[in-house]
Amino acid sequence: MEFGHVIEILTATLDPALQEAAGKKLDEMHKIIGFSPVLLQIVGSDQLPMPVRQAGSIYLKNLIISSWEVRERENLNDPIPFCIHEMDKAVLRQNVVNAVIASPLPIRTQLSLVISGMIKHDFPDRWPEIVEHIIHHLQSDNTSTWLGALVCLHQLIKYYEYKTNSERGALNAAMTHILPLILTRCKQLASADNSEASVTLQKQILKCFYSLIQFCLSLDLITRDSFAQWMEVTKEILAKPLPAELAQVDPDDLPETIWWKAKKWCLHIMVRTFERYGSPGSVGKSYNKFAEWYLRTFPATTLALIMKLLDTYRQQQFVAPRVLQQSLNYLNHSVDHASSWKVIKPHIQTVIVDVIFPLLCHSDDDQEMWESDPIEYIRTKYDVFEEYLSPAMAAQTLLHNSAGKRQQVLNNTVEFCMQVLTGQKGAVTGRQKDGILHMLGALSTILLKKDLYKAQVENLLVNYVYPEFKSEHGFLRARACWALQHFVNTKFSDMSNLGTAVEMVRQCLCDDKELPVKVEAAIALQMLIEYHTAAYQYIQANIKPILLELLNLMKQTENDELTAVIQKLVIKYQDEVLPIAVDMVTHLAGIFQQVVESDDDSGDSDDKVIVAMGVLNTIESILTVIDESKEVLAQVEPIILQIIGFIITTQSMEYYEEILSHIHVLTSITISDAMWRIFDSLYEMFKNDGYDYFTVDPEKFSSDPKHLEIIYNMCKTVLTTDSGEDAECHAAKLIEILLLQYKGQIDSAVSLFISLALERLTREVKTAELRAMCLQVVIAALYYNPPMLFEMLNSLQISEQSVTEQFIKQWLHDCDVFMGLHDRKMCVLGLCCLMNTPHSRPEIVTQVANQILPAALLIFRGLKKAYQSRADVNKALDNDDDDEDEDGDDYVPEELEDDEDDVNEDADYVDGLNNGPCILLNLIATVADKGNGTENEVYHEENNSNNC
Repeated sequence: MEFGHVIEILTATLDPALQEAAGKKLDEMHKIIGFSPVLLQIVGSDQLPMPVRQAGSIYLKNLIISSWEVRERENLNDPIPFCIHEMDKAVLRQNVVNAVIASPLPIRTQLSLVISGMIKHDFPDRWPEIVEHIIHHLQSDNTSTWLGALVCLHQLIKYYEYKTNSERGALNAAMTHILPLILTRCKQLASADNSEASVTLQKQILKCFYSLIQFCLSLDLITRDSFAQWMEVTKEILAKPLPAELAQVDPDDLPETIWWKAKKWCLHIMVRTFERYGSPGSVGKSYNKFAEWYLRTFPATTLALIMKLLDTYRQQQFVAPRVLQQSLNYLNHSVDHASSWKVIKPHIQTVIVDVIFPLLCHSDDDQEMWESDPIEYIRTKYDVFEEYLSPAMAAQTLLHNSAGKRQQVLNNTVEFCMQVLTGQKGAVTGRQKDGILHMLGALSTILLKKDLYKAQVENLLVNYVYPEFKSEHGFLRARACWALQHFVNTKFSDMSNLGTAVEMVRQCLCDDKELPVKVEAAIALQMLIEYHTAAYQYIQANIKPILLELLNLMKQTENDELTAVIQKLVIKYQDEVLPIAVDMVTHLAGIFQQVVESDDDSGDSDDKVIVAMGVLNTIESILTVIDESKEVLAQVEPIILQIIGFIITTQSMEYYEEILSHIHVLTSITISDAMWRIFDSLYEMFKNDGYDYFTVDPEKFSSDPKHLEIIYNMCKTVLTTDSGEDAECHAAKLIEILLLQYKGQIDSAVSLFISLALERLTREVKTAELRAMCLQVVIAALYYNPPMLFEMLNSLQISEQSVTEQFIKQWLHDCDVFMGLHDRKMCVLGLCCLMNTPHSRPEIVTQVANQILPAALLIFRGLKKAYQSRADVNKALDNDDDDEDEDGDDYVPEELEDDEDDVNEDADYVDGLNNGPCILLNLIATVADKGNGTENEVYHEENNSNNC
């Protein structure tokens, strides 16, 4: 491999005119043995221009990600996927750590991802040497090698970051040697100078330690003595004064300076260890003793340091936002424990007045964003991740927790708020009012539960919130709407006050010029209507312009909160929606197109997808309202078909579920020719939710043999490949419905479909659901034509025992796997058909005759339970509104004495979480078939859950 030639091609990739051709050349060359080592050599050469080295590092990273692991081809006709030759892998393993160490930051960032990919597939079996490389460089007196070695170490730890202790054997073995080494280095660095280079290394060590312990703290690896030393060095770094030169740095740039970053990682470690391992009553059993020791040993000294940081903020000196946020989080955990609360208690009112209150006020940064980019302001305020990182949210959480759990905090806070609100006229600023209303809103769930306060909330709203709807400050009008959202559970003694609230919110939505005000008003309006029956009537006459205004606002802001508002109003005001349904769907289709077209050019594609999904769900809500109006459905169908066609054509898989729901509604009464054309496209989509296509319009379906061929090919592909048993259940369900729906009409295809189900039963079946579905396919064929089924089964020979005999024995043996109403009915129907075959009855039926009646009785008992379960569920749903607590379900913590701890009673549950990652299991979709006619009742009965 020619070194110079590869450099020339990489250089060409930097020229837009030559980039495409150069990329093709690289794609041709990358399979040649020696290519990836040459790339690494180029990347590590300080004699070459930085852009060329960066281009090489990016290509190498992508090559490692795509081609390091040996992969199987997906189809037999596909070429074997390329994998980097073992000879080249050996060269990379030997040299990549040194390359990371020698590289500047831009290159190191890419090479760290190279390291990550290699570790994922090779450590420890094929690359145990990485540990030796890291230790060698960390032991060296040459400090210039430490940072690169720590970067490699961080990637090694991150691979195991979310694994349980039992899965960390190789990492723990390595860290037995490395952890004492980096602790020693961190102590040396912290006690020496405070230079940028030194603090950079300290920060990297702290990152490594955080990744090591953030999910799992191995008490064998990290002894109490070792942990105490880590806490001491962490506190030492946190307490270090900042260098004088930071006074000259722009405040906007200060959070990115290495000194503030190091303090941030100190607090990450402190907060994480406290919340996960140091809170007795809230940790798993294996950490109980450790938690008790932690609580006795560390919070008091840590809180002293944090109070100094908060005092710095009180004096209006700069504190990095994440440092402030994590400091407040540590205080929040400290509130729960008597020993740490005693440290905080003398200072809590000062913290509330001088730290929390200012943080909850509308800030200069807020106002600048409000004026320069109101849409970004809205996005930030409703962004969950931004909220998670926000000091204001941490302050709000601390306020709520301390006021709810510790005596006198609530009373003192309310007293402070009222002093500010009732102060001398003109003395309180708009921003201070905003902060006070923010504080009261944060305490709303507590205030509405306390007898002392809940009777006063209505007057509070009328006297201090309602006037702000007319404020000259847009942010105060928005805050007034926000406050109504949080006090929406208020029981109004004077219903005119509720009417005033609804009207003021309506005006903010329809007439205000400020977008953030309109968004807050939209959410407040929906909540008022949802929680107060009278509000529904107040707004009924204006619902049409309100809905159209919401659609315009949605188009301007692309805020996903608004889609939820529109959906709920559509369901609430169904009669009013019907006349404007076509206009609404047209608006929503335009918004969807706008969102997906802007998705390609934006960096927030995930947010765009969520918004687009919300739009599609809103369309579905409208469809459910108009699903009985053929005329309106006919008008909206072409609009929705454009969306469906776009999604199918562009293979936008993230929206498949939504458009299949649309198709379900559009095919529930009749199926147009245009919808039949979409059916052909569904085969390409390869989804199995097309039942309506052949149950609603069977004549049209059976008129074209291609339709049956499509269904067969879809089911065959799912049932003969490794598609997962969930998908296989749906495929078997499709076959069952075909056999039930088209009795006597698809004789030529029956044997093909039955063979699919029988063949699947010959392979391992893990779930009872799939076993039942495959058996139901054969039972459906028995219902379709018993003699035909037996003739087909007798023609098959899999073993010495006939297939008929195997099937019937398996069926009777597995009667207990039939669950729910539909499946059990199918089983009973099949048993009846089996007994009602005097002329074609197989011998095996006579042999097992004494088992048929007990099996039927078992199924009938199950049916009785299933019907009772359904009745109980329906009764519970009917009574749900009556039983619901009118005050809502918001959790309000119980006040604790100063010497009490807040103990989590669910320690066993927490222990389960700590012992392994939380795995979200996909719920198996239940097929709900609908239709009329006695013959179809077998499968049109709603399929209850398998818990019956």
